[in-house]
Amino acid sequence: MAWLFLVVAGLLEVVWAYSMKLSDGFTKPVPSVITAVTMLLSFGLLSWSMKVLPLGTAYTVWTGIGAVGAFIVGIMFLGEAASLMRIGAAVLIVGGLVLMKLSSAH
Repeated sequence: MAWLFLVVAGLLEVVWAYSMKLSDGFTKPVPSVITAVTMLLSFGLLSWSMKVLPLGTAYTVWTGIGAVGAFIVGIMFLGEAASLMRIGAAVLIVGGLVLMKLSSAH
């Protein structure tokens, strides 16, 4: 269950990062509220997963999901560059996440 909560927390991190971008420096109310709510939920689920999972594993997986997810959202919805080097970096992050999962006893 901790892994499921951790993945959802990571996905919520992507949502709050994207909505923060849309909030235009917290000047737009709806994206600002979405940012705050999803941030709280994300942190809460991360905190819950850390009751079971090691700190290093949980935090690395959470930030990795957020980083790769934000990268994908940026390309798909914000017109950000999808260069070979950026894609390679994202692949390395995913590889690190897989290794963290495989090395965890939980």
